[in-house]
Parts: sequence; structure tokens; C-alpha cells
Amino acid sequence: MFALQCTTVSRTFGSVRALDLVSLSVDTGETFAVVGPDGAGKTTLLRTLAGRMRPDTGTVTVCGYDSVRDRRAIKERIGYLSQGFSLYRDLTIDENIAFFARIHGIRHFHDRRKRLLEFTRLTPFKRRLAGRLSGGMKKKLALSCALIHQPELLLLDEPTTGVDPVSRRDFWVILGDLRREGLTIVVSTPYMDEAERCSRVGLLQKGRFLAIDVPEAIRQRAPGVMFEAICSQPREAQRRLRSLTGESIQTYGDRIHVTLSAGGTRQDVAKLLSRAGIAAERVRPVEPSLEDVYISLVEAGQ
Repeated sequence: MFALQCTTVSRTFGSVRALDLVSLSVDTGETFAVVGPDGAGKTTLLRTLAGRMRPDTGTVTVCGYDSVRDRRAIKERIGYLSQGFSLYRDLTIDENIAFFARIHGIRHFHDRRKRLLEFTRLTPFKRRLAGRLSGGMKKKLALSCALIHQPELLLLDEPTTGVDPVSRRDFWVILGDLRREGLTIVVSTPYMDEAERCSRVGLLQKGRFLAIDVPEAIRQRAPGVMFEAICSQPREAQRRLRSLTGESIQTYGDRIHVTLSAGGTRQDVAKLLSRAGIAAERVRPVEPSLEDVYISLVEAGQ
């Protein structure tokens, strides 16, 4: 049974088509990542899946219920964490969780709250005002509030944006534990390394999915062969190489990724660098990342 399905869903804001005939199915117990840059349509998709927004066209079914006709039933079965911090800053951690428990009609929530605080390692801070929490702790509190009513499906809209690397890692450890407990999770993120942690990934661009598959299968969609070169001026190297070849050239810190057609060799890259007047410390073949594939799919669609 699918935890959620959407079929040919579209949503328009004025002249902007935020979702363009999107279709998606997520299995029960799956962790699915919606990946894309700002403006790709991630938030609109999650708000539509949560029943917070009506689609212009298409249908959305969540936990067996229609998102338009059965909004109340869906609300009881999902946990939704929005991008912004939407909890009460003048309430403590304990009080925020209690408030959301009562919103969902849960009277005996104390044991559940205690377990969530231990689960998120917030117990020592339970009497601290939410407005005085760090970014990472705010995200953990929001997650606890979204889980207090034991939802079947968890929808997370960029939950780690703006938090420090340690808190981001801790948050994904918690999500891993929830996944092992059988909770279905749909998470939007701009971070490709987070997508690698998920069962399947959907690459979203301008309201459309470019690809939906397991991470390994998506990486295999990269065209040709890829090489990595380390150089002192990667941006300049990218500019010069692009003037010499139609191949894909991307920069990552002090490295550039050069994609050649099938059969291309390290020597071919060395010749290109030499023609461009670029000195490289090392050239080696590398496996394409999800980010590499995403860029290649975007470029192919232009």
C-alpha cells in the first residue's frame, strides 16, 4: 500500500507554474527525498501533500484519504514540519509539546513526550523557552511536536537548512531511527548528501521531476565518463575549458569535474587542460555524484 500518491498535480501562482503535472508514489515505510534548489517547487509540493494547499489539477491521496475531501483525516495521520520556526517562543519545550498534543486531542501524552525528549536529547533543556534555543534544538523541538500524535507519515520541508553541521548530522541520525521504526518520511532538501541517505530520490526542477529512483540508479544516468582535476584557479579553468569544448565542466572548491563522452581518457583531459593553459596537480576518474547528475539533467533540458 502506498503511503501517498499524487497524480498529474499542478499548482500555479499568477504566471508561475510551481508544480507542473507532478506524479509520485511513496511506499509505506519509505524515506523519500525531494531534491532541488530554491524555486524548484519543493515547498509547494509538500504543502499540497499535507493538504495545506489545493492542487489546481490532479489528485493527492495520503494514507488512503483524498487531500481535498478528507483534510481532517489526513491531518490526524501526518506530521508536518515547515521551513520556518512556527512554534511558540514564549513557551518552554515541555509546554510546546503539550500544546500540540492537546491540539490533536491527546490527553495522556506524558509518557510519549518523555520518550520524544529522550529520543531527541532535549530532556536536559525541557524547561527552556523555545525562543532561547539554538537552531538545531529548535528543529528537534519542531520534530517532537510533529511526532507527538504518532503520525503514519512525516513531511519535512528542508528541516536542516540554517543549522550547524553537527546538528544536521544529529537530525539525520534521528530520522534514521524513525525509519527503522517503520515511519514513512518525505523530506525536501537542497543538500545532495542528505538525499544519499534516503531510499529513493526525486530530482525536482521548475515544478517537474527530472528523475525518480534509488540514488545509485540516478548516479548511473550520468552521461559519458567523469574526471576530476585539482587546480589553483578552478573558476578560471572552468571558463577557459568551456571556451574550448562543449563538454560539461563543473567546479567544486579547488576541483573541477570534466565530463567526456564515452571512451574519453585521462590523457584527453590532460590535453584539454594543456590547451587551456591550466596547470593541474592531479587528474583522476571519479564516480558522478547526485549533484553532477542533477546538473547534467538540467543542462540537457535547457
